[in-house]
Amino acid sequence: MDYMLSDEEKTLIATAKNIAIEKMKLERKYYDENEEFPWKIIKEFAKSNLCGVYVPKKYGGLSKGIMGLVLVLEELCKVDSGAALPLAATILGTLPIILAGTEKQKTKYLFDIASGNNLAAFGLTEVNAGSDITGIATTAVKSGDYYIINGRKRFITNGGEAQVYTIFAKTNPKKGARGISCFILEKGMIGFSFGKKEVKMGIRASSTRELIFSNCKVHKDNLIGKEGQGLIIAQATLDNSRPGVAAQALGIATGALEETVKYAKKRIQFGQTIASFSAIQHMLADMATEIEAARALLYSLARTIDSGKQKRVSKESAMAKLFCSEVAMKVTVNAVQIFGGYGYSRECPIEKMMRDAKITTIYEGTSQIQRNEIALNLIKQSF
Repeated sequence: MDYMLSDEEKTLIATAKNIAIEKMKLERKYYDENEEFPWKIIKEFAKSNLCGVYVPKKYGGLSKGIMGLVLVLEELCKVDSGAALPLAATILGTLPIILAGTEKQKTKYLFDIASGNNLAAFGLTEVNAGSDITGIATTAVKSGDYYIINGRKRFITNGGEAQVYTIFAKTNPKKGARGISCFILEKGMIGFSFGKKEVKMGIRASSTRELIFSNCKVHKDNLIGKEGQGLIIAQATLDNSRPGVAAQALGIATGALEETVKYAKKRIQFGQTIASFSAIQHMLADMATEIEAARALLYSLARTIDSGKQKRVSKESAMAKLFCSEVAMKVTVNAVQIFGGYGYSRECPIEKMMRDAKITTIYEGTSQIQRNEIALNLIKQSF
């Protein structure tokens, strides 16, 4: 379908596609099997200015908005979502600064992120606080011009590799949801260390680490917004970042469909290609239809966010994230089925795509949480 993309947007897609085909495709098996962080690929992103796709031009970025981010991530994830994830996770970690940071904070951090010199990470999840943000136990106690942070974060993408971390902690536990605040931390700060690296089912090229804070001293200038605004900042961040997860899922699904159609056209059974069988044709038709529906929903959301005409997009972001991620799972499972025994082999890229797709239904809010978000917003809405 023609989504009336601008020439600049088409150039972004072409740039991302070139990196995906020429650089990422050659290395994806290696990074997946060795679980090595893809610094080599990240340097390619930096050379093409993709690290700053969402960062405002004022701070060295491309100012391409959510739509630009979505187009880039979709294209990269057609080939390898694991190696593309450090870019997506950096945007997630950067969003609190872009949305609520001071001019001083933006100037200090965004230039290096946009250039690809620094990666960022988003530190919210804990052992007992995943879907329930208010359950975080990490604390930040004010002491003169500093905050003393203690606690642990878990399942943090880019953990240990990023230089900049946006961390959520309770500055006033008695206030519950209104007692959470957001801070900028830097790798190397005294009292800030890293725990175990997770061994994961999919997205193995990305680093997922525990963050440990032991009397970590952070200056008050590193507080994003005001004390108690952490939950608001987190929600606004997720509204803007969930389209990125949806784009990852959409890219995985599209890549899987492309591989499957090629395979079906050359695989011979009973003297003919399996693409000639009605059962296979129907599966391919359903896969293609759901992918195009997911793309239409996601692109519409991205345009809406970039227009600035709609103040809150929590419901719509949840819809896009939910639908695209579940389509990715359905498509990749069916792709493995069509590939048959080969699809179950580690030699086949489809097997990796199915493993990678699963996380999109979990991180940045599970499918069940997305449904809660959608329903709650519907109930509040007046028709």
